[in-house]
Amino acid sequence: MKPLKMQSFTISLFAILLLGVCHVSPATPASDKEKKTTYIVHMSKSEMPASFEHHTHWYDTSLKSVSDSAPMLYTYENAIHGFSTRLTPAEAKLLESQPGILSVLPELRYKLHTTRTPEFLGLDKSADLLPQSDSVSEVIIGVLDTGVWPESKSFLDTGFGPVPSAWKGGCESGTNFTANNCNRKLIGARFFARGYEATLGPVDESKESKSPRDDDGHGTHTASTAGGSFVADANLFGYAAGTARGMAARARVAVYKVCWVGGCFSSDILAAMDKAIDDGVNVLSMSLGGSSSYYYRDSVAIGAFAAMEKGILVSCSAGNAGPNSYSLSNVAPWITTVGAGTLDRDFPAFVSLGNGKNYSGVSLYKGGAILPGNLLPLVYAGNASNATNGNLCMTGTLIPEQVAGKIVMCDRGVNPRVQKGAVVKAAGGLGMVLSNTNANGEELVADAHLLPATAVGQKSGDEIRAYLVSDPKPTVTILFEGTKVGIQPSPVVAAFSSRGPNSITPDILKPDLIAPGVNILAGWAGSVGPTGLATDGRRVEFNIISGTSMSCPHVSGLAALLKAAHPDWSPAAIRSALMTTAYVTYKNGKKLQDVATGKYSTPFDHGAGHVDPVAALNPGLVYDLTANDYLNFLCALNYSATEITSLARRDFTCDASKKYSVTDLNYPSFAVNFGNGGAGEVIKHSRTLTNVGTPGTYKVLISLQSPGVKVAVEPETLSFREANEKKSYTVTFTGSSMPANTNSFGRIEWSNGIQIVGSSIAVSWTQ
Repeated sequence: MKPLKMQSFTISLFAILLLGVCHVSPATPASDKEKKTTYIVHMSKSEMPASFEHHTHWYDTSLKSVSDSAPMLYTYENAIHGFSTRLTPAEAKLLESQPGILSVLPELRYKLHTTRTPEFLGLDKSADLLPQSDSVSEVIIGVLDTGVWPESKSFLDTGFGPVPSAWKGGCESGTNFTANNCNRKLIGARFFARGYEATLGPVDESKESKSPRDDDGHGTHTASTAGGSFVADANLFGYAAGTARGMAARARVAVYKVCWVGGCFSSDILAAMDKAIDDGVNVLSMSLGGSSSYYYRDSVAIGAFAAMEKGILVSCSAGNAGPNSYSLSNVAPWITTVGAGTLDRDFPAFVSLGNGKNYSGVSLYKGGAILPGNLLPLVYAGNASNATNGNLCMTGTLIPEQVAGKIVMCDRGVNPRVQKGAVVKAAGGLGMVLSNTNANGEELVADAHLLPATAVGQKSGDEIRAYLVSDPKPTVTILFEGTKVGIQPSPVVAAFSSRGPNSITPDILKPDLIAPGVNILAGWAGSVGPTGLATDGRRVEFNIISGTSMSCPHVSGLAALLKAAHPDWSPAAIRSALMTTAYVTYKNGKKLQDVATGKYSTPFDHGAGHVDPVAALNPGLVYDLTANDYLNFLCALNYSATEITSLARRDFTCDASKKYSVTDLNYPSFAVNFGNGGAGEVIKHSRTLTNVGTPGTYKVLISLQSPGVKVAVEPETLSFREANEKKSYTVTFTGSSMPANTNSFGRIEWSNGIQIVGSSIAVSWTQ
């Protein structure tokens, strides 16, 4: 998902999710009924008439039956069975009525969700526990994003052996990119633009490369976070100096460019997933998302189902729409959904006022302009503008005569944070204090500002504004303190990290877990400055940005490590290991905190907890799942045979004599929803644990203290005598009357005295 470092084109690019955007010739505007938009056509391959030798001929004939001129943008072989094309609404409706057509769905536009991390996660101290480099180098991480800057040192292949023999991918040429840009580290690079171009017209190659090359920086950052090589002396303007490395530094990387200046289109995303499955990736990392929808209408969920069946773990960002409830993206249970937390590293820059008071802030500024040692005049942007939104420091809203030579206080919101600083600088201001408002609270995200600037929380901002009102000649300076580590408490859940409950399937708890996603240092594109603004002429090899876009590739890389250590594990087993070993308390025993509230975080915020990769390598027990388990889950959702076939690419009919239940899905967490106040309501969840460790006996511990629910586990002890042995248990939740919209949280933990297999519980009372 788009990092919180916002780019100059962010508002036009990602501010809104559009359905079926059309590219209409301005000379001959068509009526709405005649406009052509992109549709993804799902076919029932088993219904292909015998008269056709190949399914692509059948697809072509079906399309021509409704339009002689409609282009075939893509045909899909793996992610779905079908194709994408451009049709009018009337043509789409006619096509959907044809035999063998499961659905004709309008294309969606997705948006991007946007070092010390290895040390923070304990990877530097546990080399003897990690899989050998030879096994890791057989694992391939596929990254769907804005492409790659292949010259980044993060993709050097020094010390790498031959490309894995199972790899079937390629390295495509295009603008500013050739096959020679790939190597034994970056083993694949492809780009997908047909859906984008069909909607918005040809890629403007004067602004971005029609090739796998990354002109944005986001894709290079995510790819190097997941699997970047070791790079000594990495830093951003001296900040966060040290050795940079991806989570799986010896893994191979393959990039699939699906995001462009105009967005990321579902027909292109599906084509990339289709190709990645065929190429032979082991992990798919996708830091993008859109609005949640039913799984059979969600292209990412559909493609991820196909990937899961091929043994590929799909890791997706949860979204940057927090701290609002029900704000998650990518909630399908076969997707690993990743939220964001902080590191124990910060970049302090203090606001020092003329009244002697100091306020802590953060900044990555380090440029040519240096503030004088003395205090400078301070002005509030809202008082130096004639615009009603002058406090936001929007382009052209500041009066130069009132800000020249002063430090300007701007409020956060609407336009990118770094752009506010550019506006102040253009008006003659010498510096900026950027204040959070109620929407962001106390969450601080550091930026590489174009002028001396720092960001402060809402409480500090309110006090600084009060000082501005009370003092007729307010003054200020900013003190930059560099990089500080050991910040506590850490991690805390980032305020921007999207939250549950799960709006599509409330009985599946999401997000799955959190990982580092705030102020992350990783590789960057050489054609764009660290702010992404067109006016930013600085060029850097590494950048520090934030978002669930950054937390997602952390988990993708860690999943690659687990895949190398346990090649026979399924995607569900890998996710289970990451979830059941995640931690929900600090070393001092206190619960994880949420920066948005300043209180304890809940499973709706952190899921299973914060990832602990060293513990995940040896989880003891796992909750495993197969494709058939997910099909039964779809039956429990009362999906029709057509809807299931669209999603699973096979004929599958739910057994009318069988009782299906979502609570039977063998998920590593528990979401319980009582209706009508919950009085006397009984909800049962069944689970099965598989032994992936040594023989032993595990006893259960329940920690959920609420007058509204009683929890019982049967049996309370599970004994395992051999590897891969399975044992089942049932959890019974008995509700009592509670007010609507009440939530309670707890955990179920199985322990053999050494290992703890933990599961989060979220209990909700609805009307």
